[in-house]
Formats: sequence, structure tokens, C-alpha cells
Amino acid sequence: QVGSSLSPSRVLRCASVLESATAMATQFYDAHFREGLTVKTVKDVEADKFIAAFAQHLKRQGRFEIPKWADVVKTSKSKELPPSDPDWLYVRTAAMVRKVYIRGGMGVGAFRKVYGGQQRRGTCTNTFCKSSGKIARYILQQLEEMGLVEQDENGGRRITKEGQRELDTVAVQAAETEEEEQDE
Repeated sequence: QVGSSLSPSRVLRCASVLESATAMATQFYDAHFREGLTVKTVKDVEADKFIAAFAQHLKRQGRFEIPKWADVVKTSKSKELPPSDPDWLYVRTAAMVRKVYIRGGMGVGAFRKVYGGQQRRGTCTNTFCKSSGKIARYILQQLEEMGLVEQDENGGRRITKEGQRELDTVAVQAAETEEEEQDE
């Protein structure tokens, strides 16, 4: 008797209301702790905002060299086409340098695993496939030449003092532009 009074559409409506209520609660909870927060490091800024800001910073600087193969290479053997964004290498570099900042000791193999994905094999089951090692290696070598990253004695890469300083300044600038957009 009780189950018959709930139609499927009513159940879906209740579920969507509950979902939006939890999303709103999370939003206000996050906003409460963001009040009065002074941004000092990369960890204080949302990932997407920092990555976009640092990618623009790299592009403006001109120290990061874009190779000839960047517009034709696939990022993984599981992909069918190269990235459609012409600035994808700057974005990948910004994401990788952020990961090295937050969790040092990541090397080429770790980044292959992070940026890997499901390989579709037709009628066979999908399996995990690592991404291209050449791209990760090239980006880490460029970051080393720029002085942002150095090789760790335990394997992988770690952020240098100059790199930490540069990333933190970009993070502060990204937070300032985010605050200006919220004020308007």
C-alpha cells in the first residue's frame, strides 16, 4: 500500500530535491570556511582556477617550448584523436607542476598512470591503458630547464624553491582575479 502511493516521477523529484539540497549545503559550508582566507600557497586555490592561471602564465612567459609534434600527437594509445585545444600542452604542464608541488616524488610512470584511461577494444571488455610517456617526460624535462622542478634522490621529481615561489605568486594572483570576478 505504501509503495503504491509513490509514483516513479515523485521518487525522482524527491531525489533531485535531496541532491540539490546537499549541493547547496556543501556550497555554504565551503563558503563559510573560505571567508577571511588569505591565499598564500597553491593548496589554497581551487585546482581548475590555478591550472588555468598557470597555463596563461607559461604562455605569456615564452620559456616553455612547444615541440613540432604537439599538434598531431595523441595523448594516449586509448585516444582516437589529438587534443582539440591548441594550448593543451600548457594546461597539461600546469596540471603536472601542481601535482609535483602537492605530492613530490612523482615521475614519468606515475604521470602515465594519472593521465591514463579506459581503452575501448571493440567487443572485448574495456581495460585500463596508460598515457603517453613521451609527453610526460618532455614536460618534466622542460620544467627542469625552467628551474621549477628538480630530480629527487628517491626517484621522481620535486619542486625547487624558485619553483615554489613562482607557483605561489601565480596562485595569489589567481585568487585575486577570482575575488574580483565574484565582486562584480
